[in-house]
Amino acid sequence: MSMFPADILALAESIIRNSTVAKTMISTAESCTGGLIVGALTEISGSSAVVDRGFVTYTNAAKIEMLGVQELTLEGFGAVSEETARQMVHGALFRSRADVAVAVTGIAGPGGGSPEKPVGLVHLAAKSRSGVLIHRKMLYGDIGRDKVRLATVQTALEMLVALDEHGVWNKER
Repeated sequence: MSMFPADILALAESIIRNSTVAKTMISTAESCTGGLIVGALTEISGSSAVVDRGFVTYTNAAKIEMLGVQELTLEGFGAVSEETARQMVHGALFRSRADVAVAVTGIAGPGGGSPEKPVGLVHLAAKSRSGVLIHRKMLYGDIGRDKVRLATVQTALEMLVALDEHGVWNKER
């Protein structure tokens, strides 16, 4: 019995299968999900052949030290911003052996929100070594911590699928 819903497992299985065929590696950089994305991927048998690593960077210090997020970015835009998500995914990609990476930063709640950055706001970024980058700003709302985190996992996996649809996974293409 998995802790993940069937739709998330189906996405993860598709990603692992396609990544195995394309011989591509994946990394994740996670803040508000605390490792759930890499957890969903590694729930699939055979994932060890294609999942390189997951960075759990819950604090700003971890984002700086592990992913190379610039302190000025965090000061100027905040941890929950498009700019931070982009730097996180870049760091995950280039501080690993991965060909594709996904990063998430957000406010899962129940507290921590503000009028400018409400609970349920999540920024996600997915990037390939070929330079294709996708960003999504999600406003899930104050639907509960578990639901925000699981919705973020699903969106992150959908973004990895979208990178595959761009034909960027296969290093031979």
